[in-house]
Amino acid sequence: MQNGLLKKILVVLAATIVIVYFYPHPEANRYNYEEGRPWNYAKLIAPFDIPVHADSATIIAARDTLDAHFVPIYELNQLIIDTIVGRLPDAPGTRLPQQLASELRSIYASGVVDMHTMDEIAAGRLPKVRILDKNVLSEMSTAAFTSPRDAYVYLDSVITDPELHQYFVRAKLHNLLLPNYTRNEEECSRHYEYDYLTLTADRGVIMQGQTLIDKGAIITSQDFTNLRTYESMLAQLNTRQNQSHWLMLLGQALYVALLLAALMVYLYFFCSDIYTNLRAITFIYSIITLFFLIAIGLNYFVAQGLYLVPMMIVPILVLVFFDGRTALFTTGVLSLICAGVTTFALEFLFLQFCASTAAVFSLRELSRRAQLLRTSGVVAVTYLVAYVSLELLMNGSVEGFTWRMAAILAVNAALTSMAYILMFAVERIFGFISVVTLVELADINNPLLLRLSNECPGTFQHAIAVSNLASDAAQRIGANVQLVRAGALYHDVGKLSNPAFFTENQHGVNPHDALPPERSAAIVINHVTDGLKLAERAGLPAVIRSFISEHHGAGMAKYFYIMACKQHLGEEVDKTPFSYPGPNPRSRETSVLMMADGIEAASRSLSVHSREAITELVNRIIDGQIADGLHNESTLAFRDVEVIKEAFIKRLMTIYHSRIAYPTAPAGPSTHPVGSEQGQ
Repeated sequence: MQNGLLKKILVVLAATIVIVYFYPHPEANRYNYEEGRPWNYAKLIAPFDIPVHADSATIIAARDTLDAHFVPIYELNQLIIDTIVGRLPDAPGTRLPQQLASELRSIYASGVVDMHTMDEIAAGRLPKVRILDKNVLSEMSTAAFTSPRDAYVYLDSVITDPELHQYFVRAKLHNLLLPNYTRNEEECSRHYEYDYLTLTADRGVIMQGQTLIDKGAIITSQDFTNLRTYESMLAQLNTRQNQSHWLMLLGQALYVALLLAALMVYLYFFCSDIYTNLRAITFIYSIITLFFLIAIGLNYFVAQGLYLVPMMIVPILVLVFFDGRTALFTTGVLSLICAGVTTFALEFLFLQFCASTAAVFSLRELSRRAQLLRTSGVVAVTYLVAYVSLELLMNGSVEGFTWRMAAILAVNAALTSMAYILMFAVERIFGFISVVTLVELADINNPLLLRLSNECPGTFQHAIAVSNLASDAAQRIGANVQLVRAGALYHDVGKLSNPAFFTENQHGVNPHDALPPERSAAIVINHVTDGLKLAERAGLPAVIRSFISEHHGAGMAKYFYIMACKQHLGEEVDKTPFSYPGPNPRSRETSVLMMADGIEAASRSLSVHSREAITELVNRIIDGQIADGLHNESTLAFRDVEVIKEAFIKRLMTIYHSRIAYPTAPAGPSTHPVGSEQGQ
């Protein structure tokens, strides 16, 4: 008992630690606002001098202007031409080197630049450049500039003297020509940054005591920048002063811990079946922690991201596996935890309360995928109506209504349908089973049931009859009807291993007649272990397998035990070979199945189906099981047993009701026998 309590405390503690670790610091989330929307807080007065930085629009415009009009800086290398002339080949006895050098100096006097610069000039993006000469900048037109390639082509075309042209070819100038005007990247970067800082310099100062922004004012781009500057300076100030950091952390821890503890108290007083199930508690606290982390992540990266989180998945999943009250309480705890992240706590809590209530009452019991689509639509409409009502409440009009917020809530509602996918993940991880899965398992076209129908038709009919009998009783006592129905269909699948050894599948020949009672009992008892093996191979959930293992509990195969006693008169017969392996039923559902299984089988041997005979049979079977202690581990109450008995009696009376004996019709051509399909 104490060990179980310790584990529950550890689950709560782990959830608290994770949530508090990722909880935003209050000073880092002082206000929640958005450019273009009204300022919903009181007038904000500057508590200290705040510099007015350029807003984002000004910064973008400054960058665009600078990119369009910045004049790059180049340097002139006077030595390039001398280096090129010095590398010309010798031509003794001629003036060819001097003539070619003269042409080159003429070209380089106009300016030679690299190919990238020449492409910029040709495209009209570089009409002029600035020339740096001894720390002095001067502008220069680029109209006369040429590239080494164009210079070579020009010389090749203008040299008409054959001897000089031969010398030009021999000089291989295409390997010698280099730009004499080169871009100075360091100076360009320095001047670019200087011009940028000049364009985006602070516009002034909001003095201490001046209004930073009025209540209800639309937040402009400049207001948004001023508020960001204010929050940044405030955060730095708080960090320097270490203003109650640990007290804030303690407050967060207490806030989260109290909410999670309140949920545990609720489970203790109102949901004992969940409280005693460690897996259920782990699931509930895990899903709260998971969706809180998702909310924190979206709120960090997306404006109003908290409203984008499909929190209605939480009540849907809790409702599917548990009940509506727990679903609403769990969602309330999650909403209160997340409300501490946003400044619009009233708005957030109101929206989540309305949506979760609508989701729970529109779904109630999920058995078809189409129900989730309907629930998503209901949640979307509820969100929209609640949002409009909040705008009317807070602003007295719908002027603050934005389609962006409406779209966020619509996406939130649409994402609710993802609960169908998460539902199967939860089943795999935590071993729960949903109504959807139970409905699918109860489909008689399921491979294992189809095989039972073909190979053991008598057992299959027995399983259907037990299913109908047990599900009717389960409904009357408030047990899980779908679980009982599915479990009853599979409880005897182990008979597939030896169909002919079970009465309902025999046709005149009973193989037990040739076997000793101990061997017959072993074959019959083995249908439990054989059934568990078949169920495990078929991938049936553990909760369905429990119906196979518990439907006989630790009872006995009494028929064969009595036969053994008759064969060994005066001797004490060991009961062990005639006892089922168990365990006894541990839930209301498996107890109902055990009762229905015994009564359905015994009712086939009744020769008289009067109410008295059926009542005596039901009482004898159920009272005998209780006297043998087979239901001691179950959660059935005494009043449940009486309700179950009455349900069985009424159902069997309906099945075995008397029919009217039809008189023989007189012979004649116009008479027709009355069809038995009209029987009563």
